[in-house]
Amino acid sequence: MRIIHQDAKRGLIELFPETLDDLWHLSHLIEPGDLVSSRTTRRIQDTTGERLRSDRGIKKTFFMGIRVESINFHKYTGKLRAKGVIEKGPEDLVSLGSHHTLDLKLNNSVKIQKERWSRWHRKRIKEAIDASKIPKALVVVIEDDNADMGILRQYGVEYYGPIIGGISGKRMVQKNRQQIINNFYEEIVNTINKFEGIEGMVIAGPGFGKNDFYQFISQRYPDIARISRLESTGAGGRSGIHEVLQKGILEEMATEGRIAEEMRMMARVLEEIGKTSNMVTYGKKEVKTAAEAGAVEELLVIDEMLREEDVEKIMDLTENLGGKVMVLSSEHDGGKQLGALGGLAALLRYALN
Repeated sequence: MRIIHQDAKRGLIELFPETLDDLWHLSHLIEPGDLVSSRTTRRIQDTTGERLRSDRGIKKTFFMGIRVESINFHKYTGKLRAKGVIEKGPEDLVSLGSHHTLDLKLNNSVKIQKERWSRWHRKRIKEAIDASKIPKALVVVIEDDNADMGILRQYGVEYYGPIIGGISGKRMVQKNRQQIINNFYEEIVNTINKFEGIEGMVIAGPGFGKNDFYQFISQRYPDIARISRLESTGAGGRSGIHEVLQKGILEEMATEGRIAEEMRMMARVLEEIGKTSNMVTYGKKEVKTAAEAGAVEELLVIDEMLREEDVEKIMDLTENLGGKVMVLSSEHDGGKQLGALGGLAALLRYALN
């Protein structure tokens, strides 16, 4: 993410999204009531009355501004769409006051004009800019002849696989067994090479498969081995990926550790709840009471609630009284667990009762 232009008097910031993560950040920056402008392409029909039935019109590209009514981010398609009423645009090409869906795309600047930019809006922009300088992380979990992968993004984990090796058990006689294993490892490497910008990788799993694979890449693909480290897990598959995240291993590798940190913080909250501890509270009403008493040490907020004014007040109050605030993405398991608790939870510096 890059800031192209700012106009504090008009409440205008122009941003340039460069990654899928940037679009995710934009989906939480843009709110109903904002005036959002971006370049768009529309097919303009001939209105002279002489248009042929086969004439599909002419594509024209121009800037259009809409007053946002809703915003939707589809992480699997990488599409961010803002729906609203057209307020800006060439009047000969668009009908002002009509509804339109604006597709916000990568490498295409977006102007956002708000009545007020909160400190949390500006903090999110800073996080997006800082995150663009951080390399991606990849987790590869191998169990027997199955390999699962997870690439860590700011909004959560994207899963790939499983890759199936078709290797028989050691007690089974299998012709060319080593060649089949090598083919399995080559397929894993081919998948790894499809990801751009990977500068850190954890190879994990419950058995010796991870060690064998690491030895394989050490001999044949030393560049991949150089950025990798081994880690034992109690399970394979996606459960093994979650286990790696909760251990904080990726943070140690100085890669995108925010999502791992969020999951670890949520694990702490659930641990305290499981102990029926009075050093944790959750739910908007309960957390507000704790914040007003200055008892909140760590506040966890789900990103879906950032647009609620009373939630923003709780966040401001917490920080003003020396507490820390962490916003969790609703796209990963930790965020979903927080959502089930009402979207707000707090670890306390002292018990309230």
